[in-house]
Parts: sequence; structure tokens; C-alpha cells
Amino acid sequence: MFSDIPVDVSPMHEGERIRAANMYVELAGPKSIGAELVQVDESVEDGKYEVIGPELAEMTKGEIYPFCIKINIKGEKLEKELEGVIERRNHDLCNYVQGFMHLNQRDQIWCRVSTEAIDAGFKLVDLAKAIGILFKEEFPIIEEISVTILTQKEEVNDFVANAKEIYSLRDERARELSDEDVDVFYGCTMCQSFAPTHMCVVTPDRTALCGAINWFDCRASAKMDPDGSIFEIEKGEVLEDVKGEYANVNNIISQKTQGETEKVYLHSVFEYPHTSCGCFEAVAFYIPELDGIGIVNRDFGGETPLGIPFSSMAGQCSGGKQVEGFTGLSLEYMKSPKFLQADGAYERIVWLPSEVKQSLEGFIPEDIFDKIPTEEDATNISDVKSYLLEKNHPILERIDKLSDDVEDELHEEEPSEKVPIAEVTEPNQEFIPAASIPEMTMPISGGVKIIFKNAKIYAEKVIIKKK
Repeated sequence: MFSDIPVDVSPMHEGERIRAANMYVELAGPKSIGAELVQVDESVEDGKYEVIGPELAEMTKGEIYPFCIKINIKGEKLEKELEGVIERRNHDLCNYVQGFMHLNQRDQIWCRVSTEAIDAGFKLVDLAKAIGILFKEEFPIIEEISVTILTQKEEVNDFVANAKEIYSLRDERARELSDEDVDVFYGCTMCQSFAPTHMCVVTPDRTALCGAINWFDCRASAKMDPDGSIFEIEKGEVLEDVKGEYANVNNIISQKTQGETEKVYLHSVFEYPHTSCGCFEAVAFYIPELDGIGIVNRDFGGETPLGIPFSSMAGQCSGGKQVEGFTGLSLEYMKSPKFLQADGAYERIVWLPSEVKQSLEGFIPEDIFDKIPTEEDATNISDVKSYLLEKNHPILERIDKLSDDVEDELHEEEPSEKVPIAEVTEPNQEFIPAASIPEMTMPISGGVKIIFKNAKIYAEKVIIKKK
């Protein structure tokens, strides 16, 4: 079947990582441009596999090139609704090809070819052939297929622009429904080869983390292949409406993640956030100094106000981990009326990359839009805080309330020992103990309470003001 392809093609190669030291060339990715698109087309020329632009042999080792994968399919039982689901499988099937690495989806794809594959005589047209054969095997309803690889910059630019319009139309259709309108959600385990303890819960209001699969896509996929990696989940009893917790969803997640995850809140980054795979489009992260939430997307190349880039942030929560204060999400989910509704939605967002913010105009409430800083306004927590104060961001009310709650809690808590007050010392003395407290309780966001036991508090200066 793959006899004329010079490298092995098998599921055993799925999950292969090609590091820079072993890379011949990089295709698309954060430093270039690319996309993949599957479309139902009645004029398909079956078995047509071609490359438009430079082949691998014409590329320079170590360089980065634009790259697109265009897949046209035809079949009596094929529907337009299936395009997104079939397209998402391209990620897995490309990784069956030894020496070829495929990451992410849609216009976020990032691929590499190994030097060993080049030495074996591997070409991009071989990739096109492998994709065509694998898709017919995976989806018997595909009767005819053609695959075109694009590496010519002008062709790639045009293709990406067109693909983005199609992605947008798919996403708009999904916004017609809300979670309350349906009786079933969907689970997706397509990423378990990379994240064994991850399962995406896809609802009308919450697209898959990759951004490539919405509720309609899942419905079509589950009908086509009920035993596949996308399946129905009866909503069952609603345990937490605002947080988005459902009894049956919890049961299925526990089954599908080998018991690693037992509970998920679909609309919160606190306590039990949704697990994250590795293909997510963005990360929501908690900023404790501001009691706010920041968002960083995969395309953002700079550092977040926490001083780390997207890659480091993603490493905190990828691989199927459930980490409070971090969660992967799709950019489309940020357009949902349920976006992090349990945490305060956009009233809690205190930082966004400018590109993401502009794409959300009309979805972020008008009275908050100008109050959320981007990398153009603030690059560290101090700058963010200054911006929030200047613009009177709603988070300030939350911070004030939190301070009041802490003060009330301190007044309510009776220390088990007398607290000695610091004596006055010379101004040049470095640091002095102001108080030694056996136990102090401090509430923070997300329903968490921090208890300090036998704490010693040091202060350079103690100022007492009449309230």
C-alpha cells in the first residue's frame, strides 16, 4: 500500500517529536504561515497528489517555509458538516509518516521533516500520497480524494486567507445554539496519543480546545462513527449551572481518563478547570497579584505579564493535567456568552494580546473593551495594575471587596496567643519583626482559603491610620 513511499507509514510513529538538532526543515509554524483545509468537492480528480512550490530537495536545511495541505474529497454519504471533523484527523494521520511531525490545526499547523527522512529519499508528494491513502482507510465514506501540498509563498497566502473565511463560517454556525438548547454534549479523545489523561468536552457554548471542532462537527462525526473518538455524552443532572458541572460529564471524564480526572468545571479556571491537551489555541492563567485572569494565544511571541511566554505557560497545563489557575481554551470559546462565567467573564480579564483583543471586538462588552490592557499597554504586573487603575477596570471593585473580606476575617479570628507589636527602631534598621502570629486565615479567589500557621510578619515600616 505504501511500497512507493521511502519511509514507514504506521500509527507507531504517532507522537514522534523532531527536535531542532534532527530537523531538516520547518514548515509553517509560529515563524511562518500555513493552513490545512478539507472540503467536499464533486469535481475531485481521484488520486491526484501534487506539490505546488519547492519540493524538499529544493529547500535549504535549517530554513522555515510556508506550507499548506489542501484535501478535496468526494463521496455519496459525505456532508459539508463532516469537513471539520475529517480535517481534524489530518493531525493524527500526518504523524503516521515516519520523519514527519505535525502539530496543531487549521491555520496554526506547525510541521517538521527529519534529516533521516530526507536521507531516505522522502518528498512532500509522498506525504500527499500517504494522506490520501490513510484518509480513505480511516473514512470509508470517502470514495475519491486529491491532496495538494503548497509551498509557494503567494499560493500559500491566498490559500490561508480563503481557509480563514471558511473556518469563520463554520464557527458562526455553531453560535446559533447554547448549552440549554441540547440534551447531549460530546466527548473527544482524539488527542490522547499526546495527552493520555485528556478528554475534550464539546458543547454548543464551548468548542474543542483546538478550535477546530464544534458541537455540530461532533454530532456529524458521532453519527458517522458511533464507536469513534468522538461520542455522545448525555448531560444528566446539572450540579453547578454557572460553573458548568454535570454529573454524567464527570462520570464519562473519569472513565476516559483512567480515573485521573473526576470532576470538571467547563466555565472556570478555578478548583476543577477543564484539562488541557497540547493543541489548544490559548491559555487562561490566573494572576494572583491582581486577582485577575490573563489570556495568551499560541501566536503571541512575547512574554506575558508573568514574565514567561506561551510555550512555558502551555507547559504548565498541557498533557492532560488539571491545574487550578490554568486552562487551555479555543479562541472561539472567548466569543461564547458563557466564557469563564463562573469567574466573572470579561470583568475578570486583565490582560490580552492585542491581536486577540481586536478579534473579540463586539464580543467583549463595550464598557470593558478599552479597560483591558494588551502588550502595547503593559508588559509586567506593575504596568498592568497602573493601567487598570487609570481605566477604572471592574477588577478594582473585586480587589477592594477581597481586601475588606480579609480584614473582616482577621477581626473575626481570635489568635490563640497574644500578638506582640513591634517596638520603634531606628529608620535605618533593615527589617524588623512586626508581629508573630500563631494562625491567620486569608481568603482568596476560587473558594480557596490560605491559612498561615506560626507565621512571622516582617515590615520595614508600620503605619497606623484611623479608618
